Amino acid sequence: MRRRLVISYLLLMVLVLIALETPLAATLASRETERVRADRLADATRFASLADAALRGGSPSPIRSELDSYDELYGIGAAVVDRDRRTVVASASWRPAHGTRVALDVALSGQQASGPESVLPWVGGPIVVAVPINDGGEVLGAVVITTPVDRVRETVTTWWLLLALAGLLAVLACVSTAFALAGWVLRPVTDLDAVTHEIAEGDRSARVQHRQGPPELRRLAASFNHMANAVSDVMDRQRAFVAHASHQLRNPLTALRLRVEELGPSLGDPQGQAEHRLALEETDRLALVLDGLLTLARAERTENLRLTVDAAAVAASRVAAWEPLARRRSVTLRLDTDGAPAFVRTVPTAVDQALDALIDNAVKFSGAGGEVTVEVRGDGDGTTLQVRDTGPGMTARQLDQATERFWRAPEAQNIDGAGLGLAIVAVLVDASAGRLSMRPNLPRGLVAALWFPASLPAPTDDRGRRRPASSVGR
Repeated sequence: MRRRLVISYLLLMVLVLIALETPLAATLASRETERVRADRLADATRFASLADAALRGGSPSPIRSELDSYDELYGIGAAVVDRDRRTVVASASWRPAHGTRVALDVALSGQQASGPESVLPWVGGPIVVAVPINDGGEVLGAVVITTPVDRVRETVTTWWLLLALAGLLAVLACVSTAFALAGWVLRPVTDLDAVTHEIAEGDRSARVQHRQGPPELRRLAASFNHMANAVSDVMDRQRAFVAHASHQLRNPLTALRLRVEELGPSLGDPQGQAEHRLALEETDRLALVLDGLLTLARAERTENLRLTVDAAAVAASRVAAWEPLARRRSVTLRLDTDGAPAFVRTVPTAVDQALDALIDNAVKFSGAGGEVTVEVRGDGDGTTLQVRDTGPGMTARQLDQATERFWRAPEAQNIDGAGLGLAIVAVLVDASAGRLSMRPNLPRGLVAALWFPASLPAPTDDRGRRRPASSVGR
C-alpha cells in the first residue's frame, strides 16, 4: 500500500511539474530566439539604410565593406538583393537557407520578416531576417541575414537542462516526502494488520499503538484495542465459566453416583435393576462430558508458549500406554517409525493429548480383530503423525463435522464418549501452528493425520510420560 501511495503522489507531482515547466521551457526558448531576432533586425535595418546607394547605381563598396566586416566579426552571412531577387552584394559566408525565399517575399512586399518563432534543441535551421530597402515608399530591394542557431540552441538546451534538473530534484524531494508521509499515514494500518495476524494466531494480548498516525487512524486503533479487550474478556469469562462449571459439577455428580450405587442392593425387581444400571451409565457419561469440557477449556486457554518435543518418543509412550486396553479389546495396536527422533515445537501436552484422543477413538471404533497403526514420519519442515484404523470410517459429510463440539456420528450414539475428543485435538493442533486432516483408509477405516512444525533438538520435560486420558468419543 505504501508503494501505491508513493506512486500516486509521484504521478501527481510529475503532472504538476509538466504543467508548470512546459510553458516555462517554451517561454525561455521563445525569449532567447526573440532576443537574437531583434538584434538581427536592427543590424539588417542599419544595412538597409546603407544599401540604398548601391541599388540606385552607386558604388557598392561601402555596403560590401560593412557586410564583410560583419561577417568576419560575427560569422553571420548577409546579402543585399534587388527587387528582381538578384544578389547585388553578399558577404563571404552568405548562403541561401531554408526560409530565405519566404522571408524575401515578405520583405519585397514592404514588410520585415523573421523566423522561426522559437529555436528548439532539435531545430537545425538558421534564423532568417529580411528587411525591405525603401526610397520614398518604393521598395528597391531587401537585406537578408541568416544567423546560425548553434549558440541559441546551446543556450536553450542549457535552460531546459536546468529546468529538468530542478524538476528531478523536486521529484526526489517529493519521493522522500511521500515515503515519510505514507509511512506516517500507514504505520497504524501496518501495525493493525500485524496485530490482527498475531491475535488470529492465538496471541490475544497483542494490541495496537494508538498514539501514532492521523487522528482518524488513532481513533481506529483505539477502537480496535477496545474491541480486542472486550472480545478477549468475553472469551476468558466463557472459558472460565466452562472450566469452573465443569469442576464444580464433579462433586455433586460424584455424590449423586454414590447415592445411586447405594440404591442397587435395595432393588429386587429386575426392571428396577436394569434402570439402576442405566442411571449409573448416564452418570458415567456425564462425568466424561465434564472431563472433556474441562480439558477443552484448558486447551483453549493455552497461549503461544511452545516447547520442543520428540514426537517419536511421545508416540512410542502413548502406544505403550494404550496397548493393554487395545489387547483387552482384541485390537492390534502397533507403532511404525524409523527410530529417529522427530523434534517438533508445540504447545505443552499437545502431542500426547492429541494422540490419546485419536488412539482412543481408533481402538474404540475398530472393534475386535481390528488394527490400529500409529505412524511417525518427518517431512523436512515438520513431522506427520498418522493414526490408521480399520473401523467403519466416516463419510465426507461426517468428516466435515467431526471436529464440532459434541458432534457424534449417528451410528455411534450408543458408544461411550462425549463428542469432544476431536474438538480438543483441533484446538491443540491449531494452537501449535499445526494441521489436522482426516481421510478414509483403504479398504476401510479412517486415517487421522497430525502435522507439527519441526524444531531443533532441545531438552524438554514433555516426553509423553502421561497416563491414558479419559475415554472421549468422536
